[in-house]
Amino acid sequence: MALSVEEADTLLWMREEEKLAHDVYLALDAQWDLLVLQRIAVSEQRHFDALGGKIDRYALADPVLPGAGVFSDLELQALYDELVASGLESSAQALMVGATIEDLDILDLQQAIDATDQPDLQRTYGHLLEGSKNHLRAFVRELRALGLDYEPQYIDPLFFDAIVGL
Repeated sequence: MALSVEEADTLLWMREEEKLAHDVYLALDAQWDLLVLQRIAVSEQRHFDALGGKIDRYALADPVLPGAGVFSDLELQALYDELVASGLESSAQALMVGATIEDLDILDLQQAIDATDQPDLQRTYGHLLEGSKNHLRAFVRELRALGLDYEPQYIDPLFFDAIVGL
């Protein structure tokens, strides 16, 4: 079954967004050597690969460019550059960047689930959503251990509280 233009565009966006998360976490881990960044980068690679499988299944052209931190979408390129620069300021800021990425990812995954009728995409996005919730909890836990709070920028604050257990 073929995807609508919107479904295809969303899938391709989500693929690059997972690459963004992975690449940001690796860049920040190279500076700060934080176990949470290492572990979540591995998970983001699995998310990236899962979406690659869907791109293959639907015979779409993969937008991903080779090389860490290189994106075909200019908006994602600018976001990557901004997030890495911010995360290099301090290890605490790197954790804030991680929480921000997962916050955005959760919003985009919710929208992707709502925007498709394809059961396999709904299932894959649902699994990625649960993973992103776990990642958000991990970053928030690390921030709280430092006495810092993360305020959601993308998802509803009540949903955020439900995810992180407030």
